[in-house]
Amino acid sequence: MAGNLTRDEARERARLLTVDTYAVELDLTTGDQHFGSTTTVRFDCGEPGTSTFVDLHDAVVREVTLNGQALDPASYDAEGGRIPLPDLAASNELRVVADVAYSRTGEGLHRFVDPVDQNVYLYTQFETADAHRMYTCFDQPDLKAAFELAVTAPAGWEVVSNTAPERSGDNESVRWHFPATPRVSTYITALVAGPYHVVRDEHDGIPLGVYCRASLAEYLDADKIIEVTRQGFDFFRTVFAQPYPFGKYDQLFVPEFNAGAMENAGCVTFLEDYVFRSRVTDAAYERRAETVLHEMAHMWFGDLVTMRWWDDLWLNESFATWAAAIAQAEATRWTTAWTTFAQLHKAWAYRQDQLPSTHPIAADIPDIAAVEVNFDGITYAKGAAVLKQLVAYVGIDNFLAGVRRYFGQHAWSNATLADLLAPLADTSGRDLAGWSKQWLETAGVNTLRPRYDAGPDGRLTRFDILQEASPSHPVLRDHRIAIGLYDRTPGGLVRRLRVETDVSGERTEVGALAGEQRPDLVLVNDDDLTYAKIRLDEHSLGTLMTGIGEFTESLPAALCWAAAWDMCRDAELAARDYVRLVLAGASSVTDISVVQTLLRQASAALRRYTDPAWRPAGLELAANALRDLLERAEPGSDAQLAYMQALAGMATSPGDLALLAGLLDGSAPIDGLTVDTELRWRLLRRLISRGAAGEAEIEAELARDATDAGARRAAACRAAIPEPAAKEAAWQQIVGGTLPNAVFRAVLDGFADPDQAELLEPYQRRYFEVVGGIWRDWGSDMAQWFVANAYPVADSRAVIEATDDLIATTSPPAALRRLLIEGRDGLERALRCQERDRQAG
Repeated sequence: MAGNLTRDEARERARLLTVDTYAVELDLTTGDQHFGSTTTVRFDCGEPGTSTFVDLHDAVVREVTLNGQALDPASYDAEGGRIPLPDLAASNELRVVADVAYSRTGEGLHRFVDPVDQNVYLYTQFETADAHRMYTCFDQPDLKAAFELAVTAPAGWEVVSNTAPERSGDNESVRWHFPATPRVSTYITALVAGPYHVVRDEHDGIPLGVYCRASLAEYLDADKIIEVTRQGFDFFRTVFAQPYPFGKYDQLFVPEFNAGAMENAGCVTFLEDYVFRSRVTDAAYERRAETVLHEMAHMWFGDLVTMRWWDDLWLNESFATWAAAIAQAEATRWTTAWTTFAQLHKAWAYRQDQLPSTHPIAADIPDIAAVEVNFDGITYAKGAAVLKQLVAYVGIDNFLAGVRRYFGQHAWSNATLADLLAPLADTSGRDLAGWSKQWLETAGVNTLRPRYDAGPDGRLTRFDILQEASPSHPVLRDHRIAIGLYDRTPGGLVRRLRVETDVSGERTEVGALAGEQRPDLVLVNDDDLTYAKIRLDEHSLGTLMTGIGEFTESLPAALCWAAAWDMCRDAELAARDYVRLVLAGASSVTDISVVQTLLRQASAALRRYTDPAWRPAGLELAANALRDLLERAEPGSDAQLAYMQALAGMATSPGDLALLAGLLDGSAPIDGLTVDTELRWRLLRRLISRGAAGEAEIEAELARDATDAGARRAAACRAAIPEPAAKEAAWQQIVGGTLPNAVFRAVLDGFADPDQAELLEPYQRRYFEVVGGIWRDWGSDMAQWFVANAYPVADSRAVIEATDDLIATTSPPAALRRLLIEGRDGLERALRCQERDRQAG
């Protein structure tokens, strides 16, 4: 990786330097390949006479001047992305003039041309260390500085950065001047520019802006976004007792974004998919609201107070995830946000924590390449779940008091794990060293199982909680849990008793339950108080299989669904039984985000974890059940749309494909179902992949949707054509390295169709032939995406053997090795589950 800064290098540079200010001048009128970038940095050096380096990537360096002396531009190490700085003074001024390349990979300053109107749109993405793709800087989080930006841009453009601008200019170009920021890290500086559509508002004295491309303006529901924004500001202002730290708040939906969003100070960028071109379920609005609140929380957790190095990335991401969930539950209409958290976020965490690459929440990050693959379910979801436990452990008032003290002590500076734990320990009166050791500094997830005996009268004579850990991460943690006893009643599956207790070690006796009548279902970790996988005893599992739809509350149902999914993934429950459970119980779930999560998990179980010999029958079973659910769903409801989307992914029989074709051409409408742009592409994609439509239909649909999104959908459809020539063409596009990031992802998605195993078999070997070179030569984001998403998912140990052979013979870099062993582990798990399912059949 070019410019792969190591932790040791960053520590040494931080030891030597104190950075004061950056003045950056950008010229965006110099063509479509490069832009002018002139940077002046003022900084002090604690050891005059020593040397260091400054970062700059993919540039033609014109001038380098250090303390009035010209340095040779040829000293710039283009491959490493560094300019050496010799013989530093106590106080220094560095000026670098360069032409820097626009990006098409979603990193640095990304340039996009809208095919609808040929307008040019720019935006930056700098996390983790890509600010030096736009301007010369010491690109590490603990060298904070004040940033002043001036931009020359074409007339008619909006230009947005971290502060509110002043502008001047003529009819051809405009100069935008952005006054200096407070002291912030390089990775949260930002620039967005182009003829963006904007809706402005104000809340509590904070100017607000919501932006999108002009061609998407008709779809921008800015009022809904601003409503959540207002609710978030009111909530965070109250609980943090710290005013919003920046002068304005802009939220910009930008094209071809690689992530969900990015917390640039006062200038938040979002994935453009959050501007809904077609009807979506409320789960999408809930997800968008969570993202809005997550990024807003970062204004305090991450932007005001920033981790010193990427080891403590969780200080940003875990806190923002937790804060978004509590804000959503307490300040918005999504009052069941913790149910979504339990079903969605924690499933992500449990999956990640069982991979061989799992790591502590407070991770060991030796370099930038390591952190690039660490934006994962541990850093976000497990960390947030553990924080939820910490809140319960110390009390919400003590927790918030400690957080407020943390902000006060470290505002505009950098902090570590110890800096956070100290005020929390002070305000709560608890020693958190042991808690931190168990939960933040060790990896792996525990499993909690109930074990009980009942007498002839049906009353419990003994009740224990058994705790297990994996051999590779054997720590047994202390848990505070609730145990719920649920009975089937005429009114549904209802909790009769809740007992809260501490669990420690391999076995914990729960004497409070002795003498209770055996319930129909025992729910360990009721109310989702701890982070652990839970198991259902045989009697409770029997109740679940026949009565999952009888719960009267959403959270216990979600916890049982999560337990069933874990048991499926761990080969304790046959995948076909899990699929049947979802299909039988989905109609009882009222939370649409849970419904859609369950349908996605059922699809994954069907395609990865079932016996391959049963899979065609399983697809037919699922499609039939989904058709029945679709017919019974309320017309126009979210459930109707969710069932239709799921059916469009599983249709196989001639009758099901005829239904999709009839919806697409209008000959077989369904009452209440609007077949709009995105659903049309979904229907066509399945017809294409099953050989029931072809190039003519793709071209016709693209003519209806002549947008960049339409072009990506068409590219995915072409890659999904079930013919060897189409697969070969797609493969050449994928490995060619010339596609823009968003198109690359679309083609790879269509290529790797999960129901085309025979067509994909020849590419198993070819993947291992090219993956090393791709990792070496490509940018970080696209290389990671290829390694993870092109990894062969064939039901074959040959892929495992090829992975082992590649690792043994090439000794790949640590980050690449991690992604490879994650793919290998997923296939190992799938084969275990397939054998369990085969036995069940």
